Amino acid sequence: MSDALINGLAGAGGGIIAQLITYPLLTVNTRQQTERDVKRQKRKHGTIEQMCQNEGWGRLYSGLAPSVVGTACSQGVYYYFYQVFRDRAEAIAREQKMNGIGDGSVGMLSSLVVAALAGVVPAATMHHVHPSQSGTNVLLTNPIWVVVTRMQTHRKNSKKSQLSHSSIAPAEKVLDPIEPHPYGTGHATQELYDEAGIWGFWKGVFPTLIMVSNPSIQFMLYETMLKKLKTKCVLVKQGDTGVSALEIFLLGALAKLGATVVTYPLLVVKSRLLAKQITTGDKRHHYEGTLDAILKMIRYEGFHGFYKGMSMKIVQSVLAAAVLFMIKEELVRVLHFC
Repeated sequence: MSDALINGLAGAGGGIIAQLITYPLLTVNTRQQTERDVKRQKRKHGTIEQMCQNEGWGRLYSGLAPSVVGTACSQGVYYYFYQVFRDRAEAIAREQKMNGIGDGSVGMLSSLVVAALAGVVPAATMHHVHPSQSGTNVLLTNPIWVVVTRMQTHRKNSKKSQLSHSSIAPAEKVLDPIEPHPYGTGHATQELYDEAGIWGFWKGVFPTLIMVSNPSIQFMLYETMLKKLKTKCVLVKQGDTGVSALEIFLLGALAKLGATVVTYPLLVVKSRLLAKQITTGDKRHHYEGTLDAILKMIRYEGFHGFYKGMSMKIVQSVLAAAVLFMIKEELVRVLHFC
């Protein structure tokens, strides 16, 4: 197998494992990002406790199946193209060294360009991106992430919440209906289509396309730190450039931390657009598009609204990126021996 294919398969495998480990945190973070009810925000209980008490632990895994499929596709394609461009960049660097230019390694700016191209080219040629993780595959996989967000933010009616809603005589009680079936992929897809038609599956695509900067920043930081670490290993370990799995884990965590802090406001806007729109007449809860969402968030919530749930997102994304990088590198080593 070629290096690009090996990295693509390893990236898909690492992405799936990271997604399985951190998915409950991702669901909670999506709930936090899309929360606009002031009364709910002031409750004593946290988002996780509310979900588990009122809806059950299973709600933490809502949308897991389509999310795993989307992650495998986006990460696999991204790492495939990333390795293709990385190999080309390294070849150019070696040629430049032979001509007396540079040291033969790929610099920080080149790493940024490689990561950006890995996100942009597949989107332009294959028409598909995971909006919160990479810039690849935007147009084709956007419907998957809209459905996943709907499933994560869907609030299930419970018997406990029904009883708390009623304070009138039993004969006059009007209870919210208990969902006869779990809110699955089919339900979310049909609801979205009924609400906005076929174009509803491409909600939030504009901020998603801009999110290509997230993996670009992440890989620029990762490759730069990895290069310095390998240089240090050569000096300390007498020529051995091997990097341990723990060191890869920490590098991946630091790189994702930097990228998340910079791009988080865009992620909040995207989640707001993908979640079910509230049509109760309160204009604060209904967004016509990206610009409308940004302006209303500034007006009604202030700039701090763009950073809701950021602490949870940092934990989730940093842990997921660290696990992904570590698993991917280990899978690459295994696949090279196959």
